[in-house]
This record gives sequence, structure tokens and C-alpha cells, in this order.
Amino acid sequence: MADNADKPKAAREFFIQGITSAGKPFRPSDWAERLCGVMSCFDELRGPNAHLQYSPYVRPTLLEGVKSVVVDEALRDVEPLAYHFVRNFAKDNDLRIVEACELPPPKS
Repeated sequence: MADNADKPKAAREFFIQGITSAGKPFRPSDWAERLCGVMSCFDELRGPNAHLQYSPYVRPTLLEGVKSVVVDEALRDVEPLAYHFVRNFAKDNDLRIVEACELPPPKS
């Protein structure tokens, strides 16, 4: 039997869409950038030339023309409180959550 320990896990993500369960757009219109800004950090490797950047775990995007936030499930292991904060933000504001995973590349 093959050992799955060496096999990389499939990336797991979820999307928080700026649509409420009633189908209304979430306001303010820059909510995704604000939420991701809370999770942003300075690029430490650049020293005095460091700049603020979005976290690789929480980033804004458009999904089906709707402002959204992509959240990498790895955030749960890296910073559990931040993961729960983002999940609770979506829940408290009645926002749509779409579960997703990384698809393997198409076979040639």
C-alpha cells in the first residue's frame, strides 16, 4: 500500500461572496479590501524597503462578478484566531460561503 504521507494535500479554499442570503449586495462596496487589509502584513524580507501586502491566506477577488474574499484553509493551522475571525465575519454578516479546492491540471 502506498504511503500518503509523502503525497501533498490538495489545496482547500473557501470564498466569501459579498452577497447576503437574501441576495442583496453587501455594503460597503470595499468590504473585501477592508477585510483583507486586517490580515495584511509587511514583507519582512525587504528590510527598510518593506511594503504592506495582502496575506497569502486571505485575498480579495471577483467571483462571478461579485466582490469576494478567497480564504486558504491553511490559515486554520497557521493562525486559528484569524481563521475563526474571517469565518465569523461571514456568518455574522450573513454572507455566502462557497467551498472550493484546487483542481488538478488537465491531462494532455
